Amino acid sequence: MPANKVRDALLGLAVGDALGVPHEFRPRHELERNPISGMDGWGTWNRPPGTWSDDASLSFCLAETLCSGYDLRDLAARIVDWRDNGYWTADGIAFSVGRAVESAVSRLRTSTAHPASAGLRRERDNGNGSLMRVLPAAFFVRGKPSDERAWITAEISSLTHGHRRAQLACIFYVELADGLLNGRTPFDAYQIAAVEFSARFAGEGEIRRFERILSGKLHTLERKDVLSSGYVVDALESSVWCLLTTGDYRTATLEAVNLGGDTDTVGSLTGGLAGIAYGAGSIPSEWLATLSRKDDIIDLADRLAAKLGYE
Repeated sequence: MPANKVRDALLGLAVGDALGVPHEFRPRHELERNPISGMDGWGTWNRPPGTWSDDASLSFCLAETLCSGYDLRDLAARIVDWRDNGYWTADGIAFSVGRAVESAVSRLRTSTAHPASAGLRRERDNGNGSLMRVLPAAFFVRGKPSDERAWITAEISSLTHGHRRAQLACIFYVELADGLLNGRTPFDAYQIAAVEFSARFAGEGEIRRFERILSGKLHTLERKDVLSSGYVVDALESSVWCLLTTGDYRTATLEAVNLGGDTDTVGSLTGGLAGIAYGAGSIPSEWLATLSRKDDIIDLADRLAAKLGYE
């Protein structure tokens, strides 16, 4: 696999995140009247165009850890540094921090227990805060046995989100990304991931929460039935739906952001997958030109690619 696939993913998720940042929490009906058509600024968080949020920051924290090897304590330290000191932020400030992540960071900051115990495991603790940062894991687990891949992905989720539903969402997303990395089309990658995921986790009760995804017919849903909330299953469904119902990076990410709601996360999740599927060259140049710390992101991607032998 060429090294630029890591660039494709990291730039793709960061641009998708930045597209959504100014519009987070805006209702869909408002965006239907005035659709987003490009990279804006200010808005919800009063940040300049090209500013990405915690979605990209925490993805970059994971990528940095994986540049040295798989070490959850190292990842935990980087996450705490992000929250406390603005490490791997776009402009030195951590913003748009979800409650579950904030709570987990507090435990990571003070506890001597294994970092995987920091994420809460209640049913109500199924926000998308681990799904939004898991994409770099797809490069690390490539080629490993399926059980090991799932275990590593679940453990990465557990730093902030320990409920099995959040873990399974992360596993599906990573498996879908792996299919794209193998050169499959978005539709084929989705179909294969759905079949294999259904078989592997058939005995788990939580799998029923993913019924619409695992039906193999997610792309047939009408737009009004696609929810773009902070709930982990909604975020997974909406990002995959956007990938499946469009044919290029620009259209996929704009569709994601124009769904409204959790626009930065759905934009980032969609952007990461679309970046892999269509390449960083498909990202509009004017969007890349405004992206905060673009050169730093490219450097990180190249270091991760070199570490994992993708060059």
